[in-house]
Amino acid sequence: MMISTRGRYALRVLIDLAEHAKDGYVPMKDVAERQGISLKYLERIIPVLVKNGIVDGVQGKGGGYRLVKAPEELRIGDVLRLTEGDLAPVACLECDAKPCEREYECRTYPLWVELFRLINEFFDSKTLADIIQTDLADNYSI
Repeated sequence: MMISTRGRYALRVLIDLAEHAKDGYVPMKDVAERQGISLKYLERIIPVLVKNGIVDGVQGKGGGYRLVKAPEELRIGDVLRLTEGDLAPVACLECDAKPCEREYECRTYPLWVELFRLINEFFDSKTLADIIQTDLADNYSI
């Protein structure tokens, strides 16, 4: 499993909106500039976040986007599942996968199930607030 730029950029947008929440609605062009991400690419991510009630937006002068929920309420797992689909490490565990014919005889199946559980538990145990509160001394980006 590999988190795509879509998932990583969605998290960066949400972090930026949280850090600039005092500014009210934040123009996406400002987020794009601060994050070094193409505005066109962000315009493909934002509708997913709006549709799922994570951010809302206002058009026109003074418009932009803001978080609907507090950073403490936004689980990283939820954001990644919205942007990535699901977090399954193998095809047979994906949401819409038909049951594996070899499930009961596959010796690796329990391994993948456990990994899938660990991945989801890990990302569901982290919130946007957890990311924002991390020490920025490392100064790296996701």
